[in-house]
Amino acid sequence: MARPIWNGAITFGLVSVPVSMYSATRDHEVSFHQFQRDTTDRIRYKRVNERTGKEVEFEDIVKGADVGGGKYVMIEPDELDEIAPGRSRSLEIHRFVALDEIDPIHYQKTYYLGPGGDESAKTYALLRDAMADANRAAIGTLVMRGKEYLAAIRPDGDLLVLETMFFADEIRNPKKEIDALPGRAKAKPAELAMASQLIDSMSGPWKPSDFRDTYTDRVNELIKAKSKGKEVTPSEPAPAATGAADLLEMLRASVEAAKKGRSAKKTPAKSAAKKTTTKKTPAKKAPAKKTATAKKATAKKGTAKKATRKAA
Repeated sequence: MARPIWNGAITFGLVSVPVSMYSATRDHEVSFHQFQRDTTDRIRYKRVNERTGKEVEFEDIVKGADVGGGKYVMIEPDELDEIAPGRSRSLEIHRFVALDEIDPIHYQKTYYLGPGGDESAKTYALLRDAMADANRAAIGTLVMRGKEYLAAIRPDGDLLVLETMFFADEIRNPKKEIDALPGRAKAKPAELAMASQLIDSMSGPWKPSDFRDTYTDRVNELIKAKSKGKEVTPSEPAPAATGAADLLEMLRASVEAAKKGRSAKKTPAKSAAKKTTTKKTPAKKAPAKKTATAKKATAKKGTAKKATRKAA
């Protein structure tokens, strides 16, 4: 079992629900070390005192805040913990909001929340079920690893999921970041219709397992090939931007390609259906058995009638 990365309590009103936080995601990037070119000499980083040039142990390092004029205020780790709300062990709920109201841009990272122990299972389940029935998310704050986070807690089946979020002042204004944003597209009706058709032809259900990190796969192939002295074929370059004059033709070609791709996926299913129908054909002999049985039953009835007449 994984170890929790944070233990604390969800507090709302006068209720406190002990919980444990676990990582919900993991990175699958290839890990590299650094070497000096043309050697196998590792490059390592050291914490060095810039004045003396000597290495400093981690436990001897403190944080300093620049207050201007070349002056710094030194802060000990314990001092940061002492001023944290609830001593960094409280996840205070400030409001319950509709899930649909939260803009996804605020979401940062996902964590699982589990009950803090057997004694908190009932209150944990009560909070989860009540939020699910109301379709609400709890918005709160917590301090973790020397930083305060805005957080959204939402029910997801049997568990509660916590999403760390960006504060409002951490979200950049797109109009300040991008010089010019186009208004409503001044496209021809045929182009707009073809674009809508392309979107429809490429639409489908959300299945996370359908998508894979192909770049990491290529990196692993590169490492494997180089370890065996082989060469790897480079990927194709990115396509050139579509010009306004070619837009309609490119859209039309894209729609045709999408249709062909769907037809190719459906073909195996049709073949399987034909095979299933062919296998079921011999089952038509069953009615013949029923007819034979019916004839035997009729013959028995006839014999019974003759016997009755003779007896009379």
